[in-house]
Amino acid sequence: MIRECNASDLEFLPLLNPPEKQEKSPDYYFIFNDRKLLLISENNNIRLPLEDDIMSFGAKVQRRQYLGELRESSCFTAETTDCFTEIENVIFEDIRKLPDIVGESFASVAGRAVHLLEWDNNTQHCGRCGSKTSRKPDERAKQCLECNLLFFPKISPAIIVMIEKEDKILMARSPHFPPGRYGLIAGFVEPGESIEEAVVREVMEEVGICIKDISYFGSQPWPYPDSLMIAFTAKYLKGEIQFNDGEIEDAVWFRHYEIPYAPRSNSISGKLVDYFVSKHK
Repeated sequence: MIRECNASDLEFLPLLNPPEKQEKSPDYYFIFNDRKLLLISENNNIRLPLEDDIMSFGAKVQRRQYLGELRESSCFTAETTDCFTEIENVIFEDIRKLPDIVGESFASVAGRAVHLLEWDNNTQHCGRCGSKTSRKPDERAKQCLECNLLFFPKISPAIIVMIEKEDKILMARSPHFPPGRYGLIAGFVEPGESIEEAVVREVMEEVGICIKDISYFGSQPWPYPDSLMIAFTAKYLKGEIQFNDGEIEDAVWFRHYEIPYAPRSNSISGKLVDYFVSKHK
């Protein structure tokens, strides 16, 4: 049995340092092996490790980031370690699967945790002079100890777009997709362009068509490793599908009952597909 933590209605508050409290609240730890999260499996339940679990493991912590707390005073710490692979009741799970295991709220914090740990790991030295960096106590940033260059957590904006043509949706597949898997057009925003310009460019580069009526739909942090996915809807204007940059090997216009694969509804791509299906049922 998989136990979902009761945190679906809680709001996460990012903090730099743990607040002082009269009563100690449970501290949850997000511990990663690559991008897989350590979970405790016991008595047919799966849960996040607590501070007592960490102490019992005798783990050697390489880096630590305090993340903040949920309302109800549950605190979170992200750590990276390499000492857990032999512990009997420990499993490592891909963070993309976490919403169904620990609930949406904890999964969201886990995404934040892996994003910050990768940023911390990748900024141990200054990219300008090569000297060591140190974490700033007053903001989520690191600073070079020699030239004082600041390093803030990197966020890479990316777009994803649901394109309609009458009662059909355009879905495409990359060569690395599993057999039969199709998805929506997506790509990174380039320097010097607006997000809307990125939508038009990506669609033209990947499938060679023109679109119109571009509308903002929503956004979602996408910690794979550091993206912010910004979603749009658009309508087909003109052109024939053609593959220009080698990233797409096939693209098809599907009616709502023909879609071969529905992304998870907790992802922004899944929400876009659900929106299309609800319009055309």
